[in-house]
Amino acid sequence: MANDDTNARPAPEAGGISRGRNFSQTRWSLVLEAGRSEAAGATEALERLCQTYWPAIYGFLRRQGRSPHDAQDLTQGFFADLLRRDGLAAADPARGRFRSFLLRSLTNYLHDQYDKAHAQKRGGGAATISLDDESAELGYQRQLTTDATPERVFDQRWANTLLEVSLDRLRGEFAAANKGTCFDRLKTYLTTEPGPGDYESAARELSLKPGTIAVTVHRMRSRYREILCAEVADTVSDPRDVDGELRALFLAA
Repeated sequence: MANDDTNARPAPEAGGISRGRNFSQTRWSLVLEAGRSEAAGATEALERLCQTYWPAIYGFLRRQGRSPHDAQDLTQGFFADLLRRDGLAAADPARGRFRSFLLRSLTNYLHDQYDKAHAQKRGGGAATISLDDESAELGYQRQLTTDATPERVFDQRWANTLLEVSLDRLRGEFAAANKGTCFDRLKTYLTTEPGPGDYESAARELSLKPGTIAVTVHRMRSRYREILCAEVADTVSDPRDVDGELRALFLAA
């Protein structure tokens, strides 16, 4: 994984995830609508989704046996192709998970690239998505297991990215409230139970009461779970898919 923070595996809680959400306004729903009409903001929504989840594509390509350089090149070329052509017409709202659509599209793209090998430079030289190559390779190496298939690596990297994005959003909320120090001290308890005296020690360092620490950790965990569910919701077209997507991802991770 990209860093120790992302060992987080908040247990998905069935039910209640979609309360109050306008799913017609989620990023993937907007992109799917663009496949049938000229939905305003759809291009930006697709670019944001691609920018967030490209490490899964990179991990899939690396596990296929491609070199880091080739995996980077193909990742850029794939997204350039996806954003340039009318590929959304093939997106089926009834199978409306962005994760599934992206992997199917990648498979088709790789077949086309094989057929057109050496015809032109992949991606036409257009760098449409900014890639942190070093971070991607490090994340791939950390998660790699000997029995992992390319598809499993894809799902593992996808899940890890969800956790990274969710943790960054939570960190940003604490920082905006001038509680960044509190977050940094307590973030470990998002994923691990405190040992004897841990809350007391944290309370002394933060000049708070142990009971306040316990309440803060509880709220952090709840908010982390909410953010994670919201991020998943942006990659499905139906609110009923959120719970299943969480279960599928974290069983694979």
